[in-house]
Amino acid sequence: MSVFIKKFGTKSKFFHRATLAMCRSYTNGAQEAKFTTQDCKLHKLESGPSSEVTLNRDDALDIYRKMQVIRRMETAASNLYKSKEIRGFLHLYSGQEACAVGMKASMTDDDHIITAYRCHGWTYLMGVSVHQILAELTGRSTGIQRGKGGSMHMYTKNFYGGNGIVGAQVPLGAGVALAQKYNNTKNVCVALYGDGAANQGQIFEAYNISKLWDLPCIFVCENNKFGMGTAVDRASASTDYYSRGDYVPGLWVDGMDVLAVREAMRWATEYCRAGKGPLVMEVETYRYYGHSMSDPGTSYRTRDEIQEIRQQRDPITNFKERITSNDLVTAEELKKIDLEVRGEVDDAVKKAKTDPELDVPETFHDISYKSPSTVRGCDAFSFHQSR
Repeated sequence: MSVFIKKFGTKSKFFHRATLAMCRSYTNGAQEAKFTTQDCKLHKLESGPSSEVTLNRDDALDIYRKMQVIRRMETAASNLYKSKEIRGFLHLYSGQEACAVGMKASMTDDDHIITAYRCHGWTYLMGVSVHQILAELTGRSTGIQRGKGGSMHMYTKNFYGGNGIVGAQVPLGAGVALAQKYNNTKNVCVALYGDGAANQGQIFEAYNISKLWDLPCIFVCENNKFGMGTAVDRASASTDYYSRGDYVPGLWVDGMDVLAVREAMRWATEYCRAGKGPLVMEVETYRYYGHSMSDPGTSYRTRDEIQEIRQQRDPITNFKERITSNDLVTAEELKKIDLEVRGEVDDAVKKAKTDPELDVPETFHDISYKSPSTVRGCDAFSFHQSR
């Protein structure tokens, strides 16, 4: 080692890589590397998540692939909307991939999630295929809700949407957490909301009852800097969203770093499973698109600002650089994943544009639980008779 230092010096990239290689350990045959993340900010907590995290090769490839799928799927959705294959509302998650992927990586399959309308990425992580998501967006019968829910309303096992009413999902999440405590499952519910919804009164009511009953609920504010077109500091007297639970402990994490988010969620789930009650977690991130497709996103921020974030803090690009520069994976392996993801999403787009739409009689289904095939007064015959 002394010969190496003499030849290359301690500040060279070769020295950096060599020392990392010497420090790597192997567990069950999986190559690992250690990384340092930004410290979490804490509220009413004596200790929090570690800033030193370990990542193995298999997890690195899995995390990279999932973030790439979400990014490419959202780009495809944007294009489908612009070509009028998707109608109605569409809220995209591009730029925020590290939030969802990092959180899900530290949750069990039996934990529960409820979120707002920027939900396509979460739907994918909860086990729904890209094809089913894009088919839902285009109103096809092969969609996850048979084309009836669209962008805002996607559901699957332990995943409760996709909710269109601002902040309304948060007290529902507290209810899901109550069910977990009542049934003594040791599972948690993660209730997500944005910085715009953070000022809704019902969220503070959910904080209160969750702390009063020590519910296993993690309230996650995905702070993407803008509630619709309003910057956070113009809408909130305090933008330290992680501390706004008052009597509920909280923590802030860098939402552009998937490893920081993964470690924070691991710590948070352990806290809640131990019966200590709820937590508020602020995940600071950034969205590349406007609030929805009707919002160009450039009237209240500059294109230069968006471009600067893309160049300096993009969660996928930075993660790629970290895992390749530490020789955890190769650039060729990631390029192969990129091609596979492109093919998967392209195939899903083709199917979503050509799959059949629902038959007209389906209009009268799913109105209520076990609803009949027709509803009195709602079929075409009754409608014309009433006129």
